[in-house]
Amino acid sequence: MNGKRFLAGAVVVWFTLFATEAAFARVGGGGSSGSRGSRGMSTPSRPSSPAMPSAPAPAPSPGSPSAGATPSQYPPPQGGGFLRGLAGGMAGGFLGSLLFGRMGGGGMGGGGGIGLFDILLLAGLGYLGYRYFMKRRQEQGVFSPQVQDPAPGPYGASPTVVDASVEDRRKGVEYIRRMDPSFDEQGFREAASDMFFKLQGAWTRRDIAKAAGLLTDEMRGILQRDVDELRSKRQYNRLENIAVRNVEIAEAWQEAGQDFATVLFQANLLDYTTDEAGKVLSGSDSAPVKFEEFWTFTRPVGKGTWRLSAIQQAG
Repeated sequence: MNGKRFLAGAVVVWFTLFATEAAFARVGGGGSSGSRGSRGMSTPSRPSSPAMPSAPAPAPSPGSPSAGATPSQYPPPQGGGFLRGLAGGMAGGFLGSLLFGRMGGGGMGGGGGIGLFDILLLAGLGYLGYRYFMKRRQEQGVFSPQVQDPAPGPYGASPTVVDASVEDRRKGVEYIRRMDPSFDEQGFREAASDMFFKLQGAWTRRDIAKAAGLLTDEMRGILQRDVDELRSKRQYNRLENIAVRNVEIAEAWQEAGQDFATVLFQANLLDYTTDEAGKVLSGSDSAPVKFEEFWTFTRPVGKGTWRLSAIQQAG
């Protein structure tokens, strides 16, 4: 009992220390907050990165579907080989155990159990089951959608399967651009990066008021409460050497007269907390940390100022 109490106490102490250390990491405290309209706080899908090379596909074996032949060019799988040997071995072992178990129990003519006719009947049923299995396997090998090539598109090209999240983002960007033809994805990413740095600076200075124009009313209230708590503890959350490694639009949509766009930030920085005298209380002022966050921005449909409405942790 004492051991259980000790373990429970250790867990509580560890969690308390961990929660205290991470309580004010970065803008928003390293947590998720704000509003994303009807999408709530559902985690967006990570956008696919064209810069990431895809893993090389294994070299196709001669006569395989990836070698260029269509399914109709393959002869149906023949009986035999490993599967037939396996099925035959199982059937033989099963029948042998029945036969010799029967003989060991008193011979073919006496005692309970099954007779030779029953054994032959079971063997016949097993063979029919094996034939049915092989027939189904042949049909799947020829007609399965995992094997069959898609119908060719124009000029013989195979149609491209588009991920649902990618298509959703593309349509969302189109909707935004219809009401604001000047909307440019590259320009938006740059503007989002500028807001990212300005808000990190305001957070470090404990002065959200100077960045109030970049925030929705809800997010301004949330961040101001966090900063007020830092002030009450006489602490600073220092964010230095910020390096943004990647900025991608993960989602874009419109609803209730508002444009929404969610950006994935992948960055690293020095993130540590000090007292007002400069003593490091948590984190490290020398070892950078990596993080990924989704920042959602919104504005009235059409041209206007984007404001941060939500922050979500990617992991």
